[in-house]
Formats: sequence, C-alpha cells, structure tokens
Amino acid sequence: MTTRRNFVLGAGAATLAAASSFPRPLRAQPKEKVVVSWLPIMQSFAYYVALEQKLFEKRGIEIESVRFQAPNQIIDSLVSGRADAGAPGAAAGIAVIAETQFPGTFKVFGLQGGGIKVNRINDALIVANNSPIATFADLKGKSLGHLPGIQWRTLSRYMVRKAGLDPDKDVRLVELAVGLQVQAVIAGTVDATLSLEPVGSIAVALGEAKRAITNPMSMAVYDPFYSGVSLLTTKFITERPKVAKAFVEALDEATIMAEKNYTSLRTILPAYTAVKPDQVAIVAQPYLRPWAELNETDLTSYQTFVNVFRSEGALKQDFDIKPFILKPSDLS
Repeated sequence: MTTRRNFVLGAGAATLAAASSFPRPLRAQPKEKVVVSWLPIMQSFAYYVALEQKLFEKRGIEIESVRFQAPNQIIDSLVSGRADAGAPGAAAGIAVIAETQFPGTFKVFGLQGGGIKVNRINDALIVANNSPIATFADLKGKSLGHLPGIQWRTLSRYMVRKAGLDPDKDVRLVELAVGLQVQAVIAGTVDATLSLEPVGSIAVALGEAKRAITNPMSMAVYDPFYSGVSLLTTKFITERPKVAKAFVEALDEATIMAEKNYTSLRTILPAYTAVKPDQVAIVAQPYLRPWAELNETDLTSYQTFVNVFRSEGALKQDFDIKPFILKPSDLS
C-alpha cells in the first residue's frame, strides 16, 4: 500500500491532470424484472418478436418468461401474484371471470385472434383426413377436444349448442393441451378438436388431418374474433407504472412489427411453439391488435365474446369490458 501511495503522490502534475480527464466508467443500470406468463400459440407471436428483437432489454426490462400449457394456468399465476403480465394470447374469457371474482385485478392492453374479413386464421375444427365430420352438427355421438380450462370448454359447448346438439348429452368434450391435439385427432383418441393456431397449420403440414371449418368462432360469435388478450396486473401498474408503460410500449412495437413483417419474422416460431422449421412457411398469420390501435370494432367483438360466456352460464353477471381496457391515465 505504501509503495502504491508514494507512486501516486509522486506523479507529475501533468500526469494527474491527464488522468483526471478520463471519463469514469459508467455503472450498468439494473434492469427491472418483469415476470410474464405465456402459451405456445400463434396469438403470442408479438411476445416472441419482442424477445427476439430485444425490445424489452432496450427499455431496461429483464423478462422472466414462464411457459404454460393451459389458459387457466396463466390467469392463476396473475391472480396469485406470481406473474406481472400475461403475454398476448392470455385467455380473454377466463380473465373476465377472474376479474368478476377479484375486482380490480387486471387491465387489458391488446387483443389477438383472427377473422374472415381480415383473412387471418385463429381457430378451426380439426378432423382426420378420412373423417366424415364437416360441421359441429356432425359431432353427435362423438368426441370433441379443446384446450383445458373453462374458456374453451364454454366455447365448445356454445358451438355444439348452436349446431342444435346438447353439449351434456350429444358430445363428449375432452380437454387436451396444445401439443397433444393434432396427434389425438390422427390417432383417433378424439373425433375432432376445436383448436387455436398453430394446431391447424401443423395438422395440414403433417398431411393426416385437416381443417373441417376455418374460423368457426368468427362465423358464430363475431368477425373478427379475439380469444386472446394481453394483460397487466393492477398491482404491477400501481407499484411500477413507468415499467408497466415501457412493457406495453415494447409489446405494441412488437405487435406492429409482427403485423407488417410476418413473413420474415415467423422463422422464430420453432423456438417457441410446436412448429417445425419445415412447417414455418405454411403457418397462418394471426390478427394482432396493439393497445394504441384498439377501436370500436375490437371492443364490440370482445364484448360479444363476453356475452357468450354470460349466456352459457360461465359468467354469473353482466360485464362491461370498456372499464377493463387499459387507459393512458392508468400508467400516469
């Protein structure tokens, strides 16, 4: 220590002046951690883009990404406080049910789905190539697979009922995780599935199954149809509004990128979904709506979706979705 001290004190004035002119190294600013729950479906595509393009990192956010296989698991993670946000593709209906049970828990800041008029596929009735099933009415005495949880069970019941069948007597409903649906149809474990993308695209790519109906939900409920939402917990918004705002901005940027540059960006799909590299080119593009562009058509679609839940008894009270949508003032 003495030798080093003497060396510094004995340095010439010019040396000290030069040394003092060097800028001090900047300490890296700690990143804000955000825990995000997500499903490996096409509705989550903007989230994949945001991760790949490092849009969160650019805003000082460190993402802890938690993957689930069932929609209800995402909502459970948010209600319990184990996650701060639900990536695009969180269950739109289950979110509303949870909000009625635990008022003030969420805010929605994006919608994801598909539609006939916009030529985007969100869902399909999937059957084996040799199946005679062409409509939901053809499911009498047969089995229909769907995603686990109340959202797709409710929608499946609605579609069966709308076809003139009794969902409690005429059709056997079977819960199946995303990754099991195509093989279940091919193997004959179920006669059909009501599936979200990329299940339909994978089924077509394998050559052993097909879409008997494309976008049945847009036909029966509203066109366009959104079954997915982007979610923030109000706890996250209240405690860290600047971080929440940056998170929303990152996903809005990614959503716009995904919409404009889908063809070039979809090569990332195998890293996040069951899509294989040789299937990428045939995977249908989802219809993704950023927070900044939500309009009356979008809100009417979501409200109509919620009304289906009310009519099917999954929702015990009327629910107005407009207060449920994130407002700029929520982030101030």
